[in-house]
Amino acid sequence: MAYQLQEINRRVKSDVTEFLAECDQSYSQRVSLAADKILANLERSPIVLLSGPSGSGKTTTALKIAEELRRRGVNSHAVAMDNYFKTLDRRTVPRTPEGDIDYESPLCMDMDLLDEHFTALSAGREILIPKFEFARQMRNDAAGVPLQLGKNEIAIFEGIHALNDDIAGRHPEATKLYISARSNVNEGAELRFKGTWMRLTRRTVRDYQFRGTDAAQTLDMWANVRRGEKLYISPFKNRADIIFDSSLPYEVSVMRNFAPPILKSVPENNERYEEIMDLMVAFEHFEPIDPALVAGDSLLREFIGGGTYKYH
Repeated sequence: MAYQLQEINRRVKSDVTEFLAECDQSYSQRVSLAADKILANLERSPIVLLSGPSGSGKTTTALKIAEELRRRGVNSHAVAMDNYFKTLDRRTVPRTPEGDIDYESPLCMDMDLLDEHFTALSAGREILIPKFEFARQMRNDAAGVPLQLGKNEIAIFEGIHALNDDIAGRHPEATKLYISARSNVNEGAELRFKGTWMRLTRRTVRDYQFRGTDAAQTLDMWANVRRGEKLYISPFKNRADIIFDSSLPYEVSVMRNFAPPILKSVPENNERYEEIMDLMVAFEHFEPIDPALVAGDSLLREFIGGGTYKYH
């Protein structure tokens, strides 16, 4: 799917508030379809597995689906699979071809504990969701949060490896979702903004705003993030019961306010410098949108802040 730049700019100039509302409503409809699928499968399994690459909006989508299910009278819980990372042992941790720690590898996840927890939840038993402390790079099981599913309750586990063979493969009965920002923006037949640029922009802005990471550091990680997607995430997307697009037609116009000032700091010797310069030029084709107009529950708030959802 591709959006047309001319139509985006026309809507921004003519009826920006209505344009944003229509885009958010379209995304809500995709969330509603996912809820339909989950409820149809509830008798088989109360477990939902939501996967997608970095910057796809998994956290907000999981929260939105849980919200929609609760609206329909089904109590639901969104669980971040990042909490199931193992405490890493530098002697045995998976490595990239360059010798760095491969944080994208599924071997960093405690697959056995996830399997045990899915089985327990499906049987109505209580589990303790662990807490991974990223600052200390260790898992704190003592700080675990209890969770037990009653009748007609659902747990949505979101993470990049949710559809991996060692997770979804052990629980084929679970409802499986795959999400990614997949749409390009064209001007006529000419490509103006790549879907992968949307995810890179989301991640760059979020990392800068909330994780103290500058653009150059995010770019240094991005090559391995993309490598991990191709090796560990994309090969399993066809396992999903629903695949849907998390891109929003208005987001580049909003991100024009955030991304270029951050990207300007990328040094010329960065190996992705030319691509970043192309990205900077691409933003100039878009009419800007005041971020204050973005709804508090928009998926984009996961990356720019100021939203109504609580992110951990």
